[in-house]
Amino acid sequence: MKLDAHQHFWVYNKSEYGWISEEMSELRRDYLPEDLNIVLKSIDFDGAVVVQARQHVDETQWLLELAKEYDFIKGIVGWVDLNSPNVIEQLKLFGDNPYLKGIRHVVHDEPDDRFMLREDFQRGISALHDFGLTYDLLIYPRHLPCAIDLVKKFPEQPFVLDHIGKPDIKNKKFSPWKEDLQRLAAHDHVYVKLSGMVTEASWKNWRAEDFKDYLDIVFQAFGPNRIMIGSDWPVCTVSNRYETVMGIVLDYVDNFAPEYKDQILGENCARFYHISSK
Repeated sequence: MKLDAHQHFWVYNKSEYGWISEEMSELRRDYLPEDLNIVLKSIDFDGAVVVQARQHVDETQWLLELAKEYDFIKGIVGWVDLNSPNVIEQLKLFGDNPYLKGIRHVVHDEPDDRFMLREDFQRGISALHDFGLTYDLLIYPRHLPCAIDLVKKFPEQPFVLDHIGKPDIKNKKFSPWKEDLQRLAAHDHVYVKLSGMVTEASWKNWRAEDFKDYLDIVFQAFGPNRIMIGSDWPVCTVSNRYETVMGIVLDYVDNFAPEYKDQILGENCARFYHISSK
């Protein structure tokens, strides 16, 4: 299977999607499975992992219902309140649902840069392993040191870094993102998604070569067996068409790592999220 490891759905309303600014006005509409299926077919991909966009358990339930209806939705990364003393009860609501693969919290919007090291948050992370769930790290480069401390504390918990950690591609900045990324990658239970890069570049003025050095660093740090392709659709469309955005990684793999194509375009994602090929 070829799998896009990072997508979103939403039924748009201004109050719950306040992060969609005026310069992202094209995102101020509904994005649903029928739209996703069109773009997946356009590049001959078989399915996708859909990731939460709202921090509400109702959205997790909604996404799981969509997964039952559409066979190209291969897994859901949902949300529960990891800080809640009732996190176990929340996880039990979905614990036997085969489509729930992981949990994510929008850490990069938290006012406390050390949010991941809070005792209540770590108590929530500790609950995920018993439910067979992964955790998606959504952070900025300044959060990487705390992410390193977090993954050290939970060596049995699978983690994946979304959007290569959102480095400042627009301004061609590498440090300290590069050094911290290498430290994070030293932990074998951490994977990475080649996703969301275009929104860290100059949205309408990037060139494919703007990403090469960043991709080189990621490949050298993680190796080909812990890397998965993702688009961050529909957010990526503020920059360019889905096919063009995915083409950044597809072309890179063709040119520099063709022998690892199957792993990067699907096998690593399927292994990490326990997605069956059946």
